[in-house]
Amino acid sequence: MLTPEQYAVLKNEATERPFTSPLNNEHRPGQFSCAGCGQPLFSSEAKFDSGTGWPSFWTPLENGVSTREDRSLGRTRTEVHCHHCGGHLGHVFDDGPKPTGLRYCMNGVALTFAPK
Repeated sequence: MLTPEQYAVLKNEATERPFTSPLNNEHRPGQFSCAGCGQPLFSSEAKFDSGTGWPSFWTPLENGVSTREDRSLGRTRTEVHCHHCGGHLGHVFDDGPKPTGLRYCMNGVALTFAPK
């Protein structure tokens, strides 16, 4: 069962308000997964504080996510989806840290966290 906010983000590509996710302050070792289906998406080792107000990662787990072009705001962005269920997670930008230079900016409500 998804909450109304999870459903809005995962199924209708909404965006949660910045700085509202408790996962912004999650710094324990563990794994972030899709709130819709449980697919493993990101390791805590790839998480960093981007200052944007959303949980951010510099790389996903192998076969965790898929991407596609998004032109919904009149500009081209890269949308990130769960590779398994297709749920909307957020967007990826090319202003992240080394070694990838990417910032996977994810909606916290679209994720769950399991500590190691």
